[in-house]
Amino acid sequence: MQALQDTIGSLRGDMGGVLISTMLRLGVATLLGGAIGLERELRHKPAGLRTNLFICLGSAMFTVLSERLASGFGGDHTRVAAQIIPGIGFIGAGSILHSRGSVTGLTTAATIFVVAGVGMAAGGGLYATATFATIVILIALAVLGAMEGRFEFKPMEVVYETTGSSTEVLLDEVNRVLEAQGMTMSEVHANSTDGRARVVFSVEGNRSQHEALKLGLHTSSTFSGVSVLGRNESE
Repeated sequence: MQALQDTIGSLRGDMGGVLISTMLRLGVATLLGGAIGLERELRHKPAGLRTNLFICLGSAMFTVLSERLASGFGGDHTRVAAQIIPGIGFIGAGSILHSRGSVTGLTTAATIFVVAGVGMAAGGGLYATATFATIVILIALAVLGAMEGRFEFKPMEVVYETTGSSTEVLLDEVNRVLEAQGMTMSEVHANSTDGRARVVFSVEGNRSQHEALKLGLHTSSTFSGVSVLGRNESE
């Protein structure tokens, strides 16, 4: 009887240790994935707080399950964890968009990939590795992103709206200004209602090119109004 009680107590101790270890690993993965996701959310990227948090947590969970299932039922303890990489590849591929000859979402896809790696490290109990990788990711996203913008490494697409009396006249003038700046429209919409013509077009270029383009549009007497409707930085 005493031997049975000792066995039950030992099992409870082992189960408690496993439970605490599992909760710690998943908790660290949640915090680190949430930190990266918060940075992405603040920059209004498609993969934001919840997406990165879930990817990091899910990767950690599958890593823990791979280890626990192998130790409990036998087999290769990396079998389940090895399937995380192709699964993340599908998610990353879905975040990459091809539009009008340009590619966007590469940074988002790369971030998803490394966040999964952080989750796997946390799930494997490599807390220092996971934390260091998270710090490097945040520095790369924040500091290097700001440097790219400062030195105009990244092009951005800006949507402009011009108004006037005739769509034909507006289009001719827009093309003239664009040609003077060595730029071309990637998309254009023109309409006319109640004697008021409106042309909306998007142009891709660096910051200095857009500044010169805005100056050229505003100094033209053809347009009764010029405004910027939106902008999107390429990744």
